[in-house]
Amino acid sequence: MGKKGDATRTEQPSDSERLLFGGPLRYDMGWNQHADAFLELTFRAMVRRLPALLSASLRLARQADRRAARIVLAAETGRGVAQAVSLLAVNSALGGLMGGGPIEDRLRGAVPALAVMAAVLLVGALLRAASTYATGRLEPKVERVATELYLERAAAVELAAIEDHAFHKLLDTAQYGAASARRMIMYGTRVVNAMISLIAAAGVLTVLHPLLLPLLVTMTLPSAWSALTNARRRYESFHTWVQHARAGHLISGLLTEPAAAPEIRLHGVGPFLLRHFRAMSESAEAEQARLARLAARTGLIAAAWTGLAAVATYATLGGLLLAGAMSLAVAGTAVIAVRTGSASLDSLVLEVNQLHEEALFVGDLERLYAEAAERAIPAGGTPLPEDPREIRFENVTFGYPGESTRPALDDLTLTLPLGRIIALVGENGSGKTTLVKLLAGLYTPDRGRILWDGVDAATADRRLLAERIAMVAQDFKRWPFTARVNVAVGRPSVPVAEERLAAAVEEAGAEEVIADLPRGLDTLLARHFSGGHELSGGQWQRLGIARAAYRRGSILIVDEPTAALDARAELEVFEKIRALAGTGQTVVLITHRLASVRHADLVHVLEQGRLVESGTPEELLAKGGLYAELYGLQAEQFTARVPAPKAG
Repeated sequence: MGKKGDATRTEQPSDSERLLFGGPLRYDMGWNQHADAFLELTFRAMVRRLPALLSASLRLARQADRRAARIVLAAETGRGVAQAVSLLAVNSALGGLMGGGPIEDRLRGAVPALAVMAAVLLVGALLRAASTYATGRLEPKVERVATELYLERAAAVELAAIEDHAFHKLLDTAQYGAASARRMIMYGTRVVNAMISLIAAAGVLTVLHPLLLPLLVTMTLPSAWSALTNARRRYESFHTWVQHARAGHLISGLLTEPAAAPEIRLHGVGPFLLRHFRAMSESAEAEQARLARLAARTGLIAAAWTGLAAVATYATLGGLLLAGAMSLAVAGTAVIAVRTGSASLDSLVLEVNQLHEEALFVGDLERLYAEAAERAIPAGGTPLPEDPREIRFENVTFGYPGESTRPALDDLTLTLPLGRIIALVGENGSGKTTLVKLLAGLYTPDRGRILWDGVDAATADRRLLAERIAMVAQDFKRWPFTARVNVAVGRPSVPVAEERLAAAVEEAGAEEVIADLPRGLDTLLARHFSGGHELSGGQWQRLGIARAAYRRGSILIVDEPTAALDARAELEVFEKIRALAGTGQTVVLITHRLASVRHADLVHVLEQGRLVESGTPEELLAKGGLYAELYGLQAEQFTARVPAPKAG
């Protein structure tokens, strides 16, 4: 094994890392704190874990395709047995050919053994074909099953987990586990085949002379040490540099991203990004060069050790021949057995090492499964009232981990009466968006309670809570699918209904948007695909509102719904929102345009995560507090007098 420092030494962070990302993009592996000590790659550990590795491979295979797994296992076992029979047939043929008597008799005596060898070759070819066919079916299924589990678990965790740095690092590394699971099937089958071949060769060598087996092992140990040492280095380097690699992909992606293309061309950002991409790539290349240098050094040491062991093995055979302790025929069989056994043991060590290395990444995937299960959105809970009258925030405090010393919401208490239009007002950073995310169940409070008529949302069924919410977020997702899907994804659990689609489009005032599309609702909204179309910001906002209308949640949350709309369109959207409230739907509105909240039934004014004012728009204007101050500042922009022209 190499020293720990071999795998952890890295270059100093480049200027590009400091400038673009604020510091080094390296993960501290915490060698002594690694969860399952997977990095302890020693020969003893490898042998100890071999049954578990083979069991894991078989489990993955059976999950994906039981029939194909049985075919592969039977075929590879059969191939190993065939190789053992072939070696015994060779020994019999050599004994007959090198025995006494006329050459014709010796050839005739060797015919049965030669026939067995031919039959074994035919059977081996058939078994190889069966294994190749079944493995070709099995491997992609294993990868799909593992990927589906990865995506399923990742999609089911709390939003806070996705935003957590440590969990996202696990997502980064675990995504490679599915491909590793696929490769484990290949390496697992090779290990089974090599083990059976080795057992056959070792049995023959032990019978021929007890000295030959330990010499065979000595010949193969160097390659085992070399493979395990290099595997440990590669694995730790991968984990240390995974964030750096993601940053490099980010920069290269920006150069071809449609959203960034105008500024790249107008501001000449292309050469800037290319320069930093080159610097980041050079840092990664230096790490690869370091690993290659260490691998070459380790390989030379292993080759020298193997050469000495081979010389000792064949010298021992020669000594046994000279001493008369072994006949020439037995020596010939021993040479073939040594070569076969050496190749099988060498293959076994390398394949087990590959199996072990892939298992490390599958281990990351399994750790993701376990941690995602712990951080999953809880299932079940207390039922919410059928027709609640209000939602009350009681002394709610919430802060984003590691983002600020001041919580986003600080001991906040307020009431949201349902069936009305409630506006949340305040300057940037006042906590408005955080409040509605807590209301929607995307986060849970650090302290305090959110009560639905006395039922604590923390104990409620979160999935049923989400069913009641429709949201048009400020940064809602623009899905790269058809317009139809962009609306219907508001309620993907129900079949797409044309009447419901038409009603949602009408409620959002998006009829013109759909009518202007080349294929209407079936137009692909992704310009980077053939036949794709792009919408303006205002058009997207209309579709976002249609999506929320299609969802038909009892509570509609709209966060800056008119930010990309002109004055006329803004007026139309607020008329639609008022109409929704008229049907009994609760509307929670966040907007900076205070003139737009004049029809709200209740306005809550937030400042630095605290509630500072509540009331109707008229009451707040009359009070002369923060709301009146902000309203006045905005009004001044429209009422400021234009200076009269000077007399000539």
